[in-house]
Amino acid sequence: MDEFDIVVIGGGSGSQVATAAADEGLEAAVIEPGPLGGACITRGCVPSKALIHRADVVDEIRRAEGFGVQADLEGVSYAEITSSIRETVYEKADRQEESLEDDERVTLYRGEGRFVDERTLEVDPADDETRQIRSETIVIAVGGRPTTPPVDGLEDVDFLTSDDALFLDERPDELVIVGGGYIAAELGYFFGALGADVSIVGRSDRLVPREDDDVSAAVTGGLERHCELYTGYEAAAVEEVEGDRIAVTAEPADGDGADGDAVELAADDLLVAAGRRPNTDALEVETAGIETDEKGYVETDDCLETSVDDIWALGDVVGDEPYKHAADYEARIVTTNVLETVKRAVDYEAMPHAIFTAPQVASVGRTEAELEDAGREYESTRVSYDAAPLGLILEADEGFVKVLAAPDGEILGCHVVGPQASVLIQEVVVAMDSGGGTVDDVANPVHVHPALSEVVYAAFDDLSSNPYSTAPDWRGVNDD
Repeated sequence: MDEFDIVVIGGGSGSQVATAAADEGLEAAVIEPGPLGGACITRGCVPSKALIHRADVVDEIRRAEGFGVQADLEGVSYAEITSSIRETVYEKADRQEESLEDDERVTLYRGEGRFVDERTLEVDPADDETRQIRSETIVIAVGGRPTTPPVDGLEDVDFLTSDDALFLDERPDELVIVGGGYIAAELGYFFGALGADVSIVGRSDRLVPREDDDVSAAVTGGLERHCELYTGYEAAAVEEVEGDRIAVTAEPADGDGADGDAVELAADDLLVAAGRRPNTDALEVETAGIETDEKGYVETDDCLETSVDDIWALGDVVGDEPYKHAADYEARIVTTNVLETVKRAVDYEAMPHAIFTAPQVASVGRTEAELEDAGREYESTRVSYDAAPLGLILEADEGFVKVLAAPDGEILGCHVVGPQASVLIQEVVVAMDSGGGTVDDVANPVHVHPALSEVVYAAFDDLSSNPYSTAPDWRGVNDD
């Protein structure tokens, strides 16, 4: 049996803990059956955003005439796009594997790992004998995978998930997407912008329902330009019909659809994007006494330690913030708590996220509904992109910045909808994370003119306590 100072199960963000331990002179092991880097690099964020960038280019060309530019879209080399992106991301995964294997103090085990007892793991490689490894310190970072909803007939048809929809050789002519979250919205935008006839079936009355109401309304409105939306419906049954097509029966969710009648849809392909689940079911964590919730997420304390001393968890298996940047942050927390004597707790108050649709959106902090449910007193403002001259130039008439703040100026939430939203949110994140986190922390610094950051400035200045506002109104009217 091989023994190590630390074992990490999962080759994504968790591998950062292993390499940091190796840098401190400890012997570390990483267990991973698939590509290094986790789902983000090869099956998630990186390839999907590369595809969405192509969709943005296509969408821009189609709208060029509105800017006085005559442009024709002669075609899209779909297979060339997907193959080049696939090559790029898998090269990145290969480089990450080489880097890990070059570290003399890190041992990479290629295979599935599972607990044999509290401190022992068994690794089942694909082409070798089973091996056991042991460590007093273990990090669970095995990520998640697409979940399959209980839809009649789903097990009898071929369907796509987000894992395999990214690298298709051919674009579907017609596509039905089951799901109304950010994965369904992003992929719906991608396929729709590239010319597929896309239908999205989502249970809630709006897409991305966990977002602020104004944000989800904007995403829903934006997707209506590219897809047929059946919000307030859920997929009840699917079956293969003549010509290898798939028929989907969508019924009103909770008896609350548009007119109470079921909808019959048919397409060449079906994409199920109804959420993700943690990869803890194959780990046999109960053997080690590690507690999970009813959905399989590992339960941890504020320092990301599990119910077993010196066994830690991070990333999608924790489930609090299912984003790659959150997993990287959690890896830093776990690294500190494993290697140092002072324990560090996680703080998600300033954890941002973005959805890459058209319009692009980004958020940090609370939504208005969350504040109302909590009975929290707050002030709000919503300023459109045309509050900045560059917003006027871009004709981003649907864009806005919404700020939620406490009466004393504490920033409670910020939601950006429009071009470069994922970039614009960052100064708000910095303000919230710096310790002060007040409206004035964003409104007082000088912002570049003309730049879209002036939209953020204008929104925060609207709630600022500064009596000498310098934010000009480029529209000539107040944005009430």
